[in-house]
Amino acid sequence: MRTLCASTLIGEFFVIGFAGLVAMKDPDLSMATVWTVSGVAMVLCILLCGVITRPGGVQLGWALQGALVLSGFVVPTMFFLGVCFAGLWWASVHFGRKVDEAKARFAAQAEAVGEPEGNAA
Repeated sequence: MRTLCASTLIGEFFVIGFAGLVAMKDPDLSMATVWTVSGVAMVLCILLCGVITRPGGVQLGWALQGALVLSGFVVPTMFFLGVCFAGLWWASVHFGRKVDEAKARFAAQAEAVGEPEGNAA
């Protein structure tokens, strides 16, 4: 699960950066505000890559997805991109857990047969 979720978060990191560039063109927003909010979100993406398997990591990821969708009120394209990334996040969590379960099952089978752990596919 960690690899799939981290890949999604890294993609979001870049999308948030590009959305910040678009938001800078809004005359109602100061550059400091745009980059403070974008920067915090980008750092959160990177930090979440490291804590995704810890308790609350997936829930923090869902909160980030919600914030990404809500950022559409500033940059309208983010409504679409936020929903796309929320779908990717769901798929990363869902299928990542299935992969983790399959790995654990194969490791248990290999151990029961007596194979060394390195030979388990």
